[in-house]
Amino acid sequence: MSEAGFALYNRAYPMVVELLYALCLSLFLRPFLDKRRGRKAAAVFTLHLVVSLLWDRLPMPQGAFTLIVTLLLLIAARLLELKKSLALLLGLLFWNAKISSALTVESLYFMAERLLPQPVSPPEVVYLRSAILLTMLAVSHGIVLGAMLTILVRQLKKRGFTLRPRELCYLCLIPAAGILFGQVISNLLVEVKDGVLLELYERHPALLAVVPVMALLFYGGSCLTISFQQGMDALQEEREILFVERQQAQAIQERIRQVERFYRQVRELKHEMRGHLTNLKGLASTGEYDSLEDYIAKMDGSISGFELVAQTGNPVTDVIVGDVQQKCQKQGVEFKVDFHYPMSGSYDAFDVGIILQNLLQNAVEACGKVSNGKRFIGLTGKKKGRFFLIEVRNSFAGEVMFGQDGLPVTTKPDAPMHGIGLANVRRETEKYMGEMEVSCGKQVFTVTVMLQNIE
Repeated sequence: MSEAGFALYNRAYPMVVELLYALCLSLFLRPFLDKRRGRKAAAVFTLHLVVSLLWDRLPMPQGAFTLIVTLLLLIAARLLELKKSLALLLGLLFWNAKISSALTVESLYFMAERLLPQPVSPPEVVYLRSAILLTMLAVSHGIVLGAMLTILVRQLKKRGFTLRPRELCYLCLIPAAGILFGQVISNLLVEVKDGVLLELYERHPALLAVVPVMALLFYGGSCLTISFQQGMDALQEEREILFVERQQAQAIQERIRQVERFYRQVRELKHEMRGHLTNLKGLASTGEYDSLEDYIAKMDGSISGFELVAQTGNPVTDVIVGDVQQKCQKQGVEFKVDFHYPMSGSYDAFDVGIILQNLLQNAVEACGKVSNGKRFIGLTGKKKGRFFLIEVRNSFAGEVMFGQDGLPVTTKPDAPMHGIGLANVRRETEKYMGEMEVSCGKQVFTVTVMLQNIE
């Protein structure tokens, strides 16, 4: 390679490297962008490339580039439809992976440079050797960085987690420390003292292994922290689900006790009815019609309270469907019921009750937000062979956003304690090796649950 060719290579090399970094950043962020991913990723690519090309002309301290790009990413988070907390975390994870991979590859480059024979002449061979080594450095860095970012994306996509301020600080701590470590080592890799070029690994050979190991530990610590936080969120969600289930079970049990009291009173009334009829006959035979009218009015008042709104074939589902029917009457929501509890099968009434409680409660809340148009809820429940099918259809307003788990994302402000209604339904469905299907279209939200008889 000639001197002119090597000079051209030296000018092109930084641009190619920045293109590689910009491509890696855009591909890393792409899975977390919701709509128009291609355009948004292209915008991130352009932003990184433009800033990096302008950066060489500005007298800025080393390491400030990472800070500036991260700040620009936070500013553009709204346009990218990314939460700022997630944008900050992704930015720190990217720079930590970039620095960790760079330090790892740099140690390999140093060893390769020492292992390959270094010719003294002719100059063309020296230029060619340097170009080959630099190309190997860029390619290997791109491969290692790509692998690290792929692992991070898969880990982050395994399960969603909540990014509250405390959790965000916890997740950002290790990648931020890794970035600072990388910046310090990068400043020490090459020094010029008294006109002599000094390399860190020549002065301290032991660091040739220590530095990449430390860099990989920071990267691995970031992955483990994400995994641990996901596990903690899963545990917290499990606790919340159990808490809600317990509350629902207690409410159902209380309503069942009320229904049992109702049936007991009905039996007592039936037993007393013969006496009432005797009294009515006596008043009628003596011509005491005023007293007879008062007696009938009192009987009518006592009997009017004995009204069972829904009869589905099971006290638990009677209570739940009856309560929802009364709520719908008060709110002006049309409620159609064609639900028949299976007379045979191994279905637990409380499990079916929890399913109905969550589905119908969500439906009532959704109808409450409909200001224009028909408000309705439809409930069906039928046994077909070895399966018990439950379907709830309801009107809704606005748009439904689905999360990574395939369930609608809650719009309530206290999201950790909400948005677990359908998760509860799915949990109960899995007890019976069943399935739950969620669909929406034309402002109608539908949930279908299939329970299998596991006798």
